[in-house]
This record gives sequence, structure tokens and C-alpha cells, in this order.
Amino acid sequence: MKKRAFFGLGNPGEKYALTRHNVGYRIVQALAAHLKAPAFSVGRYASVSQHTWRGVQWYFFLPTTYMNLSGDAVAYWREKLSLELSELIVITDEIQLPVGAMRLTPKGSHGGHNGLSHIIHRLGSDNFPRLRIGIGKDFARGGQSEYVLSPFTPEQEAIFQSLIPHALDCLMRWTTEGINLAMNFCNRRRHSTPSPSSTRENFESK
Repeated sequence: MKKRAFFGLGNPGEKYALTRHNVGYRIVQALAAHLKAPAFSVGRYASVSQHTWRGVQWYFFLPTTYMNLSGDAVAYWREKLSLELSELIVITDEIQLPVGAMRLTPKGSHGGHNGLSHIIHRLGSDNFPRLRIGIGKDFARGGQSEYVLSPFTPEQEAIFQSLIPHALDCLMRWTTEGINLAMNFCNRRRHSTPSPSSTRENFESK
């Protein structure tokens, strides 16, 4: 059976739930809910959910190692599930993209992101897909840590909420159509909001 694993980067606990650094968590949680997957349960290095739907085994992971040790979760579950690097995707925040933008790539450097850096180190490769979600960089010199560990402003939160359906559609297209076709859809600077049910309906029509 076709397998796909989704790793949403972030920090565990209510303290961090709505911070900019946790957009990866939030996207994976939204995707699991959208596909009606079971509730997340405690697993090794991560909260875990899995769901079989439309001929695909979907695995959802929220690493509990804290951001800087995200690679422990990815490496462990990659080995446990015998995943090829092309069968997993990392969803993470990106300060180099504005709020409301996202970028899907098949591989790449960590770009200064500590979570991605640790994943690359633990996997011994940067040749894995990642979906980067823009959080902007409206902070003064030396203020990056405080910025990423703070919530969006109300205006930014509204923009992020409007992006979520597109991020889910992007991940589902990656699952069903592959990285190249999915990139054609995903890599736009801004998106209009589709109807709430459109992503699942589009997937079921394929």
C-alpha cells in the first residue's frame, strides 16, 4: 500500500500551541482532522495518528522533542515504517516567506532553521520534501527567537487561516499527483480561499 508520512514541526504543550513556530503542527493537525483520522496518541518522539483512506496509508506526526531535536522523531519513524525519503514530508515555518505564502520543494538546505538542520543531520541527507509556511520576519535585530515563539497578530492569524485549505490541498496533491505537479499548484505567493469542502471533493474526484 502507498505510504505517506507528514511531520509537522513545532514545540509540544499549550504554551507553544499558537506560536508562529508551530504552524507545521497546526497544518498537520488540520490535515488529520480533514481526513477524519483518529485522535493523536503518544508515540516515540512524537504524537501520532494514522489513517487508511483511498488506497493510501497516511501517517501524521507532531514531534515532541522540541524544535531543535526534530530529527530524532523523523529518523526514528522513517526507519520504523521503512519510508523512502520521497514518502515523507516536513511542514515547517519560514521567516523568509511572508504570512500567507507557502513553498513546496523536493529538497534543499536548512536555510538557518534549527529544526530542518537537525532533520538533515539525523537523516544524513537534505533530499526530502518540505512545505514551508510563511510567518514573515517583522522583528528587530536579535528578536527572532521572541518573534517565532509569539502568536500571530489577529490580522496575520486571519491570513494564516485562509491559507490552511490551500496547504491541505497542496499536501493531498503531493500524495496523489507527486511533487512536480503539486509544486505547480502550491508555489504561489497568495491564495484566495476555496469552499471548505473543496479539497476533499477534489481529492475524491481523482
